[in-house]
Amino acid sequence: MSMPDIFQVRLQEIYQTESRRVLATLIRLLGNFDLAEEALHDAFAVALTQWPTEGIPDNPRAWLVSTGRFKAIDQLRRKARFDVSYEDVAERLQSELTTEQEEAHSIEDDRLRLIFTCCHPSLAPEAQLALTLREVCGLTTEEIASAFLAATPTVAQRIVRAKAKIRDARIPYEVPEAQQLPERLDSVLHVIYLIFNEGYSASAGDKLIRHDLSAEAIRLARLLCQLLPEPEVEGLLALLLLQDARRAARVSADGELILLEQQDRALWDQQQIREGCNRVLRALASRRFGPYSLQAAIAAVHAEADTMENTDWPQIVGLYDALLAMTPSPVIELNRAVAVAMRDGPEQGLQLIDALLARDALTDYHLCHAARADLYRRLGQKEEARAAYRRALELAQQGPEQRFLASRLAELESD
Repeated sequence: MSMPDIFQVRLQEIYQTESRRVLATLIRLLGNFDLAEEALHDAFAVALTQWPTEGIPDNPRAWLVSTGRFKAIDQLRRKARFDVSYEDVAERLQSELTTEQEEAHSIEDDRLRLIFTCCHPSLAPEAQLALTLREVCGLTTEEIASAFLAATPTVAQRIVRAKAKIRDARIPYEVPEAQQLPERLDSVLHVIYLIFNEGYSASAGDKLIRHDLSAEAIRLARLLCQLLPEPEVEGLLALLLLQDARRAARVSADGELILLEQQDRALWDQQQIREGCNRVLRALASRRFGPYSLQAAIAAVHAEADTMENTDWPQIVGLYDALLAMTPSPVIELNRAVAVAMRDGPEQGLQLIDALLARDALTDYHLCHAARADLYRRLGQKEEARAAYRRALELAQQGPEQRFLASRLAELESD
């Protein structure tokens, strides 16, 4: 490989590992998302021409931050020829210049600031998602639109509006004070959880799993855990690791859904399971855990069982009881009902699900009707099972789930 090729490869590696860190710091220094992105690309363009002859600097990250900032100042001064207000901004940035060593010292804090800024509670949830994936994870607008089955212009507008809201509302680019942290951290954890869920079980479309999204969510959770080692952050990372550990067993070779009871547990990622179990134990031991830690504990009980029958269902029901007390939710009630059915029999689970439907909870949630259908099927009540499967099939939006429900319905109708 020639010397220029070596530098190209090295520069690409540095871009992959450092660009998001550099961008986070440039956003803090420049106070403008778009200007920071332009400065980032300008800095790498300069590196592409200078580094092959001058060599890669000892601290590439700090060099890129410094170069990007100077490029932004130059750009603002060019704009000042047509609008004098840009000159004031350029002068302020020039006066605030710091050394590369000072920038390198604060750069990890900048990544944390960026996560909290993108997930600010004043932004709409869909804007938080899009902005986090774009600015923190580096996904393109097209990739984000594809992941959430949205039109690219729609996602682009969400990102533009979110940036404008941050600018116009003067949302501070900072980690919240201690008294604000619980509320603000909830938003961050919720966004990471939503990103993972869309990857773990896509809400619609013909693919059950979007590994790129679940991997991004795990990467974000790891980063947050390193920068802010709170128990519930550890609990969320544990949950994602334990859920993702079953990925290889959840779909067949042709992409069809495989239920938990039919999965080949030899395919489960034991290294991720060990890490997830260790992390959830640490979170629970802190006594400052939240709902993600309890969900992780449930996932850990499933992960440690060698068969569906040998799962500790009484413990899972007890954990769902604790989770319901902490965060009441019809979906959690449904999951608990399924666990009760495994512990006490299908009739007991059906009573709980019917009670949910009687109060108009989850009437349009396909998994509620699918669970009900499965319990009727186990009881041998075929007509009731067929009706419930038909309703679940009407509501399902995801290709693999639709095909699974249709196959179960066909089995019952052929009897």
